[in-house]
Order: sequence, then C-alpha cells, then structure tokens
Amino acid sequence: MKEVELLIIGGGPAGLCAALSAAESSAKVCIVERNKSLGGQLIKQTHMFFGSEKQYASIRGIDISGILLDKLNHYKDNVEILTETTVVGMYEDGVVTVLHKEDNYYKIKPKAVIVATGAFEKTLAFPNNDLPGIYGAGAVQTLMNVHGVKPGDRVLMVGAGNIGLIVSYQLQQAGVQVAAILDAAPKIGGYLVHASKIRRMGVPILTSHTVKEAIGKEFVEKAIVCQVDEKFQAIEGTEMEFDVDVICISVGLTPLNELLAMRGCQTKYVPQLSGFVPLRNENYETTIENVFTAGDATGVEEASSAMVEGYLSGLCAASKIGYTPGNFEERKKDYIKQLNDLRSGPVGKHILAGIEQIVI
Repeated sequence: MKEVELLIIGGGPAGLCAALSAAESSAKVCIVERNKSLGGQLIKQTHMFFGSEKQYASIRGIDISGILLDKLNHYKDNVEILTETTVVGMYEDGVVTVLHKEDNYYKIKPKAVIVATGAFEKTLAFPNNDLPGIYGAGAVQTLMNVHGVKPGDRVLMVGAGNIGLIVSYQLQQAGVQVAAILDAAPKIGGYLVHASKIRRMGVPILTSHTVKEAIGKEFVEKAIVCQVDEKFQAIEGTEMEFDVDVICISVGLTPLNELLAMRGCQTKYVPQLSGFVPLRNENYETTIENVFTAGDATGVEEASSAMVEGYLSGLCAASKIGYTPGNFEERKKDYIKQLNDLRSGPVGKHILAGIEQIVI
C-alpha cells in the first residue's frame, strides 16, 4: 500500500495546475497520468490562447504545458509523477487502485484526491462510421501536432465549434485540404474570429448540414451529406457528395468522471456542462469528503478555465489536509475572480446556468 498526501488523477491542464497550487502550499503531491507524458490536451494545441495574462493569453497550448512543467520542477521535492499509470478504481475506504504499464497493479491510500480526468470525444451515428479514416478531432490533432503525421489528403470536418474550426485551420496549414465544414446547428458555434480565418482560406462552412453516410470499402472514399430541418432530421433530396479520405468528427466532449461515480459522488446530468457532472461546493469538493474535482470532469469548458479550476481545487484540497498558506483567502478570491472573468461572455452565461445546478 502506497500512502500519499494528495493524489491528483490526470496530468492535463487542470491536474498540472492543481499540483502546482497544492505544492506551493507545501503539500506533498502525487500525479497519476495514464499517458507517457504530462500536459493532456495542451501538448496537441498549437493555437494561441484567449483569456488574460494569468491564463497565458497569446501563448500556444504546447508552450503552456512546457511553462507549467518548468514551474512544477521548482517543487520537485514535493511532487511525485507516475506516468503510464491508469487508475482503475476508487473505493469506499479511500483506497485507489492503479495499473502501471499493464503489469504492475498496486494500491494507493491518499488523504485527499483531486479527479482531473478531463473529457472524451462524442461520436456521431451514421452508416459506415467505423471505416478507417474517421477520426475524432483530438486524434487528428495528436497525429499532426504531436507525431507530425498527416491524417489524409482531403478532409470533411463535422462540427463548427471552436475545435472544429481550429483543427480545420491547422489541417490547411499542414497542406491537407478541408473540403467543407458541416454543422447541424443553424449557426456556427465557435468564435467568429476562427470562422473568418478558415473562410478566408476558401473553406465553405455549411450550417444545418450533417453526414448521412460514409462510402468506402477498406477506408473512407466519399461522404454523403444532407441538410437537416429544425428538428435535425434529414431533408430528402438535399444530398451532396464529397470525395474525401478523412471524416473528422468534432461534435463536442463529455466529462470523463466514471471514477467519481464509482467512488459514490453524487452526479447530475447538466446539458450546459455537456453531461453527467459531480455535485460540488465552491471549493470543488464533491459530496464525498476529501474528494475534489477540476477541469472538464466537472463540466466542459475552455482549457483556460480548467487551469484556474485546477489552481483553486489544489489550494482548497491542500488546505483541507492541513496545508493552509497565509495568503489562502487572497489566492482563493483571485482564482474565483479569474473564473468569473472567463465566464463573463455569452458562452459563459450558458456555463454559469449549468454551474448553478451543481454547486451545493
């Protein structure tokens, strides 16, 4: 049995910032990450961030991960990092079980836990949606921005939210032609600044459209798309055909919080937060004492918000186990203000309406 003070599950933007915040408060932290390296979504994001200077505005995601890791290195005596380690269970007695490199199974007993497991990509149902060449947007970003591999030559993007627009722009920059961007909604969901950039490159954005069918034998060769009505039902006779070898699905994320449910934390389905999310207090502590959460696991937002939530949950979790710094209230107020500022726009109102349903 391995005993730790604060266990952080997930080494993405929320988890890294939670570790930094807790370590700054003098708590001893153990980060568990299933991948080979830390950074999560940040390591595949080459676009510049919005927000303020505190959320690294105008800095690329991949560079932000490097900055956070450098800062974390300053607290190396207080931070233990376990990569290639998957948490497989959280139990009523507080024990957490992990699997390291598929052959080393053992138990961890923490005083407190922060679950920062992020989210997973939603899929889209249509005939032949399992053909090779059909990817989630995150997989395409990983291929291009992490491994330097083009996913194909001609892509149909499904989803005109920020990720769909940004990935389309990155594809074009990499020399991959984007045939079109579809969205079933009547309006573009992403920021107009992203939509304008991609339109200037000659890529059409077709709202009220969806994929009707993928065509191909061993891989994607064509995509049949059609218009949809106000109830998102296909309109017969509006079909169009695109010659593509990749269909990229970018239709949103769902919070990845099965571990919280397994632990017994109360959850609630909140559409504004993209799925089932845990009930929590203002300190990001769930209905189970000493189990905290942060980032997309508590509601899908931008990475900037995930980082600030990480700082806040790390501060509060460290305080709960006895590490309350002299500037606790000042730091807490600053993190809350940052979150309020990030949620001040039209999209933020949507998020705040969801948060009102889960804060206890």
